[in-house]
Amino acid sequence: MLNVRIKTIPHDFQEYATVGNYWRDADECGGATLEIRVSRMRDRRHEFLVALHELIEAFLCEWRQIPFARITRFDIEYEINRRKGQSEEPGASVRAPYRREHRFAERVERIVARELGVDWQEYDRAIARL
Repeated sequence: MLNVRIKTIPHDFQEYATVGNYWRDADECGGATLEIRVSRMRDRRHEFLVALHELIEAFLCEWRQIPFARITRFDIEYEINRRKGQSEEPGASVRAPYRREHRFAERVERIVARELGVDWQEYDRAIARL
């Protein structure tokens, strides 16, 4: 069953320093809804791109049996140890347990960004300002 709930939230409400996050929550039907939270941004195309990235990445990680808890632990540890000026996302790190899935999701994200007329550098700057 494919149950997905995507919500835009204030950036400060994210569980940790991230623009997009996902996890599974039990639902009323005995299943588990994929929950995706995206930080609110001025341009809704940016929010859509983050949500799309998270949806693709989460599905691939589940398909390949990479536990979400492992991903979250890695992301939090990565952010704690982030060096000043380091702009690389946790998923781009060679140590990321979901690097392959992250990189694929980013390729799709870039294709859709181009179709939406989103300048990738401007999009990156909008995320960095959060």
